[in-house]
Amino acid sequence: MNALTVLASGGKEFEAPGPELFDFPPLFAGGPAWLTKPVFFAVFGTLVVCAFCWSAFANPKLVPRGIQNVGEVGYVFVRDQIGRPFLGKNTEQWMPMLLSLFFLIWTWNIFSVIPIIQFPIASHIAFPVVLALSVYFIKVYLGIKHQGLKYFTDMIPKGLPKPIYVLLVPIEYLSTFILAPFTHAVRLFANMFAGHMILAFFSLVGFWFLFEKPTPLGFGVGIIGVIMTCVMTAFEMFIQFLQAFLFTMLAAMYIQSGLHADH
Repeated sequence: MNALTVLASGGKEFEAPGPELFDFPPLFAGGPAWLTKPVFFAVFGTLVVCAFCWSAFANPKLVPRGIQNVGEVGYVFVRDQIGRPFLGKNTEQWMPMLLSLFFLIWTWNIFSVIPIIQFPIASHIAFPVVLALSVYFIKVYLGIKHQGLKYFTDMIPKGLPKPIYVLLVPIEYLSTFILAPFTHAVRLFANMFAGHMILAFFSLVGFWFLFEKPTPLGFGVGIIGVIMTCVMTAFEMFIQFLQAFLFTMLAAMYIQSGLHADH
């Protein structure tokens, strides 16, 4: 396969993109190391969501028009498909948070296919971790507030043989307080990371074999790269929406587990 790639590229080896895609220098020379492209566009995406929500909901009309129409469609979707199935009568109370999470994550994800930006913010693990930990702390706070210290004991089934608890208690606490927030963050991160790598790979294949090192043999490879880039872009846009939906859905489920013991 490697020899075929070298032959198709006219004797020069094609190098697939790697993790260096996610390493960014400071925005300007001498700037702080943390002020990078992902941080800048994370803040930019947050401001976009704030501006959108303000335009849609700050002064609602009885008959919605323009941006309010879009906002209400998003609101109804999050309320009916995410909030109500898990939170029931508590849905409206938590809609500001759920709606903000959904639109923020979707905006951060879709930056991957926006020209110039072309980077999914959630593919940097720090951003999903911050969101997941925020949900985690809210969950624990609600659990203690509404259930007291029984929140930590009611999650253990009663009436089992005592030796079982030696294994069950550590596993239950590990799953609830460590693995749950960890997987909540990593699920979003891993999908955005992998999706960006795949898009970068096929984009580079198309550019390399059609423009950088065009050869008669490599032309067909380049065409395949372009076709796959288009196909995977469409698929990635679906995944971007799906991951925003799943992250917000899990947030609603965790909030409900803090509000009520029968989770």
